[in-house]
Amino acid sequence: MFDSPLSASAYDVLGVDPAIDAEALRKAYRRRLRQTHPDTGGDAAHFIQVQRAWALVGTPEARSAYDGGHGFAQVPAPPGDGWRAPARRTDTRPRARSHGHPGGRRREQYLALIREWAGRGVEVPDPYAPALVRSAPVEIRRLLADALAEEATARIVADLGMGYTVWHDVATGTGPNDKIDHIVLAPSGLYALLSEDAGGPVRVRRGELVGDAVAGTPIADLIAGVRTISRAARVRFGGAVVVLPDDDVIQPVEELGKVHGVRTVLCARGSLANVLRRGISGAREIGGNEIFDVRTRLNQAVRFA
Repeated sequence: MFDSPLSASAYDVLGVDPAIDAEALRKAYRRRLRQTHPDTGGDAAHFIQVQRAWALVGTPEARSAYDGGHGFAQVPAPPGDGWRAPARRTDTRPRARSHGHPGGRRREQYLALIREWAGRGVEVPDPYAPALVRSAPVEIRRLLADALAEEATARIVADLGMGYTVWHDVATGTGPNDKIDHIVLAPSGLYALLSEDAGGPVRVRRGELVGDAVAGTPIADLIAGVRTISRAARVRFGGAVVVLPDDDVIQPVEELGKVHGVRTVLCARGSLANVLRRGISGAREIGGNEIFDVRTRLNQAVRFA
């Protein structure tokens, strides 16, 4: 939760200045617990966030480690999910067919903007340094968060095996930001995936994501892209899947029904593999010669952002 480029620091979650003394910090923690407790009208996701923030800075030892690590030292990320590129894969298991570069467009945009903002003509030694990332404008941090989220999804899909095909960064319009993050062709169906990271709890209201750092209308944009690719490739999608970090959702899988006419699922990252294996309720399975036909149509129609 605290290792996202968009997430608040532990001190931000507790609503205090990082220089606050220990007794005042404890009082702020208790106050935030009362404010966010579900039994008093608070939000369960924010309540959990407050507890995790306290675990990071609630003791002198933990706080010292947290402060020394700029807020990241005590939050080990899953392999490859941190601020560096994942280590080179060494196993030889069959992987999904993959086309395009997951997160590539967002990383290019991030690097260009962070160097312009931080360097001002001078080379930036480490554009992924946590302290630098934390201080950057939210628009720049969102690009890195999106890139990391797309790369994490890509690794999950790749491990599903050779029965799956995935296209990353699929262009859906004339602009560089008009894209579908991933299109996955699976035996359970054809799906469009959005890899999202708002840096904190996310909800759905009237068929759209809402949260403190949610920008625009991501679900509506995803479904608009589904319609574009569906027409261009003459294929039918089984649904749309919005993939979020595990800590940012209450339910691992939440089926939203049809949103703008497309079956849509909100999915924690840790549950994505099962969703793609089992499929979405109402989605039509694809097998036999049809899977080759759909793959060919998509290969002919897909253009990359």
